[in-house]
Amino acid sequence: MIDVLVVDDDFRVAQIHAGFVELVPGFRVAGRAHTAADARAGAAGVDLVLLDVYLPDESGLSLLPDLDADVIMATAATDPESVRTAFSRGALHYLIKPFTAQELGHRLQAYARYRDHLTTTGELTQTDVDRAIRALHAVPRGEPRPAKGQSSVTARLVADALKRSGEPRSAAEISDEVGISRATAQRYLASLAQAGRVHVTMRYGTTGRPEHQYDWRAR
Repeated sequence: MIDVLVVDDDFRVAQIHAGFVELVPGFRVAGRAHTAADARAGAAGVDLVLLDVYLPDESGLSLLPDLDADVIMATAATDPESVRTAFSRGALHYLIKPFTAQELGHRLQAYARYRDHLTTTGELTQTDVDRAIRALHAVPRGEPRPAKGQSSVTARLVADALKRSGEPRSAAEISDEVGISRATAQRYLASLAQAGRVHVTMRYGTTGRPEHQYDWRAR
């Protein structure tokens, strides 16, 4: 399991990005931080940091070299200097906000493949290094297929239920309509989100945890 720290000054944005991370198999959110100071403390022991540039106490760019973890920038900073600085200080990817669950998911999946290529007890060849770099920057293409162990029929039922609704739905609502468990609906919705067919947002109620909302993305 790859542990991720989500760093963003806006707690709602951090919650949404954390929700995106949780959609990706093999990743889990180890914590959220809203300041550079909290990020320094929270980054100990994590594998990956999603890092914003605009933090209230310090720029994420100045914080970046101090983090003992891999870093993907997740920020609204679009000036060339910020991008160059981020890469020169060790960022692996630069993702401009706002982004979708699919866009982040692609980078996380590529990062997981990159780690796999570099997991070895022996020495690496140039071919090994080149393969790892290609994996890091590869972007999945093509029409999505059901994930391993999933039924194409159930995937179609879940997708059709979302299409018919014409508005964002929760996993609980989809499970009731399709006649499957909430956990099963969540898995299929997560796969659709990873494939870019579903847009994921958060609904905040008066009490309790925020709830994921899924909305079909028409081509």
